[in-house]
Amino acid sequence: MIANNEDLEALLRRLNKTFALAGDGVYLVPVGSGQPPAALSIQPPVLVLQAQVGQLPRGNAQSVVTFLKRLLEINAGGLLHAAFALENDAIVLSSALEIESLDANELEAVLADIDVALSQHVPELKELSKSLGLV
Repeated sequence: MIANNEDLEALLRRLNKTFALAGDGVYLVPVGSGQPPAALSIQPPVLVLQAQVGQLPRGNAQSVVTFLKRLLEINAGGLLHAAFALENDAIVLSSALEIESLDANELEAVLADIDVALSQHVPELKELSKSLGLV
């Protein structure tokens, strides 16, 4: 269980994760080489993890629908602990873990899932966006 930021820092250290405090209780944790970091923050009753992916591509409606359909398919079959979401016009990877029962294995699994999504699924989505003529 983590009750405060000090507990979160201790858990990250136990997992040998480097982190930087970005302010207001937001911790940036690298998840993969050349990938954006995951932002972690305690928002009782959960620990929220989020990684910025990029802007929602723009183009004709059918192409955007095809892109969003693929995004949802990846959520259904390619991710276990995180999901792609839209926040305004930005695509993000998000996850929330209940802090009352949070353990190191659970946090490590979510960070690994985010890493896989950023390293495997995001390049696929960028390629799909190009092939559909989205910008």
